[in-house]
Amino acid sequence: MEHLAATAVVDALGTVTGWSEGAQKLTGHPAEEIVGRPAVRLLAEEIPPGTVEAQTGVVALRHLDGHRVEVVLTACPVLGPAGQPVGFVITADPPEPAGPSMAERAFQQASMSMSVFDTRQHYLRLNDEACKYLGLPEEALLGRYYADSMQESGYDRGFLRHLREVAETGEPVRFETFESPPGRAAQQAWNIQMWPLTDGEGEPTGVALAAFDNSEEYWARRRLALLNEAATRIGTSLDVVRTAEELVELLVPQFADFASVDLLDWVLGTDQQPPAMPRGAFVLRRVAHTSISKGTPEAVVQPGEQDPCPEDCPPARALREGRVVFSEEGEPDLVRWLEERNARSPERSGYRQGVHSMLAVPLRARGTALGVVVAVRRRHPRNFGGDDAAFGEELASRAAVCIDNARRFARERSTALALQHSLLPSGLPAQAAVDVAHRYLPCGSLAGIGGDWFDVIPLSGSRVALVVGDVVGHGIQSSANMGRLRTAVRTLADVDLPPDELLTHLDDLLTHLAADEDDDQAPELTATCLYAVYDPVSRRMSLAAAGHPAPAVLRPGAEAELVQMTAGPPLGVGGLPFESTELELPEGSVIALYTDGLVENRDLDVDRGTREMLQALNTPADSLDTLCDTLVKAPLDEQPSDDVALLLARTRALGADRVATWDVPPDPAHVAIARQAVTGQLAVWGLQEAAYVTELVVSELVTNAIRYGEPPIRLRLIRDRALICEVSDGSSTSPHLRRAHAFDEGGRGLLLVAQLTQRWGSRQTAGGKTIWAEQPLPEE
Repeated sequence: MEHLAATAVVDALGTVTGWSEGAQKLTGHPAEEIVGRPAVRLLAEEIPPGTVEAQTGVVALRHLDGHRVEVVLTACPVLGPAGQPVGFVITADPPEPAGPSMAERAFQQASMSMSVFDTRQHYLRLNDEACKYLGLPEEALLGRYYADSMQESGYDRGFLRHLREVAETGEPVRFETFESPPGRAAQQAWNIQMWPLTDGEGEPTGVALAAFDNSEEYWARRRLALLNEAATRIGTSLDVVRTAEELVELLVPQFADFASVDLLDWVLGTDQQPPAMPRGAFVLRRVAHTSISKGTPEAVVQPGEQDPCPEDCPPARALREGRVVFSEEGEPDLVRWLEERNARSPERSGYRQGVHSMLAVPLRARGTALGVVVAVRRRHPRNFGGDDAAFGEELASRAAVCIDNARRFARERSTALALQHSLLPSGLPAQAAVDVAHRYLPCGSLAGIGGDWFDVIPLSGSRVALVVGDVVGHGIQSSANMGRLRTAVRTLADVDLPPDELLTHLDDLLTHLAADEDDDQAPELTATCLYAVYDPVSRRMSLAAAGHPAPAVLRPGAEAELVQMTAGPPLGVGGLPFESTELELPEGSVIALYTDGLVENRDLDVDRGTREMLQALNTPADSLDTLCDTLVKAPLDEQPSDDVALLLARTRALGADRVATWDVPPDPAHVAIARQAVTGQLAVWGLQEAAYVTELVVSELVTNAIRYGEPPIRLRLIRDRALICEVSDGSSTSPHLRRAHAFDEGGRGLLLVAQLTQRWGSRQTAGGKTIWAEQPLPEE
């Protein structure tokens, strides 16, 4: 259609001098009625301010029939010879059709959901995002009450409450929510802000809201919170199984609907080095699993059972490739994995329906593959994504370090325990002085096995040494130090030193050992020890302690009590003396030697523990073993926090009918009298078969005492598990074996004694020395 331009020419006085056909068509006025007349007669209203200066603008004209015509006028000046304007050419164009303003377009095209309600919660406006979220066009919602457009839920009731609150109070509200859009299962996190709308006088006219979908930030915060939580919940104990349980308990239900941890078998053992990674299919061992369903019915295997993994299944791939493998519904990896699970346990396949995403993450620590953790989503609305994979990898790396630490601790604990058991007495030696029973309980703390030990050492003269000690520290080093210390005690006991002297030598030894340690980081070598010697002939016990708890004694017909003695400094301190204590013990007395773990731990102070131990010692028992069990159960938990060593001894006594003593004058003529006395005593005991060897031994020992010793000289014969012959004199010079030459007249006595008897030796006494020899009793 041809467009005719509406043009008019106006002179400097404002008179129309030209009028086009387009102008006549626009206004209805013909040229003959307009030309020569003032142009202002065409105006329907005054020209808007600024239009004349701008020489353009929207102006309202009066049509011939009387209605208004709005046009856009543009004036172009006509210049005279001197350059001054002598008129204007004015063109008129129809105004552009009205469109949405910039603010309107910003509201409609906003990337967040925006809506406007009246004060009665009816829809007034919705932008495109709000309509998309609700799944309805704006025309279907305008004027509707909010509650009529939504499902009845706690979220909707809360949303409606906030709308009313803003309308009533005029105060803005901001809150976060987590809910599913209408008709969809996937949940979204929303940051919602509502504010009041008012008129010019400040009266409320409606409520506006903006809802921002911050689901990605929400899930990122959830993953970060889980990582922070993992730092305190995973690795609370140095136990492999418990660490795996902590991992799956953290994952379900916050991250997954089902989670499992499967480890390679060597991780649960005590092997020093891991085997080579197997090719093809894997056989893993289920350590822990859990799910949102009670009893974890979807699991194919139970904890402790083996779980074969085909070569192409996601867990095997994750373990072999050392990376996260995740699969979604319909993808081959997940389909094959579910088919394999359902084939192995078809009766539980219903619990796997709806599985739409899985994640397999390798457990690697210090470059070594330990196992794999599997997470599955069934009811959780979101599939696993790249951020979930990164989170799973970070969480698995932390858990793997904790599992590896637990594995290393278990290996070291097993090694220390094996070392300690090898160093402790496996079977106590035969002796007749006391009946003994013992218990050793390794601690269950994270510090590891300690250095507690006990020993029973037969001494000459039917005596016995009872030892209990505790090396400071835990772990393999403490067990090794315990072995060194136990060996040293046995060596010094063989010298037959008194308890206080033995502890003095032991203290010197530890001081020298500590000085020989070149490593500044080596732990301080200190220990506590209690050493006691019981003589069944005199029925007396001599004991000394080095920083060790005093033993308890239960005499027949009396209450149990602690032995009053000086504890002395711990071994390794150096330079301080030790004191011996003498006790007289009736036959049948029970003495309890123990380490501090029996009476003291983090939940038990030493005074209360000691009282409970004494009460348990008073408990009637049919045997020492039963009494041992009672003692360790009374003050202790099921798993002690420190090692416990307990040694119980019930004393015996050798009556006068089993001991014979003679004073021997320092005259060689009395050697024969001594032989005759011994022969007569052996006949009384019915040991005539031992008379020949015993006469030779007595003859040699008494002769040496008369020749090389000093008075008084005493001969003692003891019938116990062996026949013991002792000769004491006032000299402190110890005898020693020497090889006699062919023409020497003497020097063969002790060699003869050593050959004829089972063992022989000497010990220092307060008044000199005693030389003794033992021979087995003749078989009846």
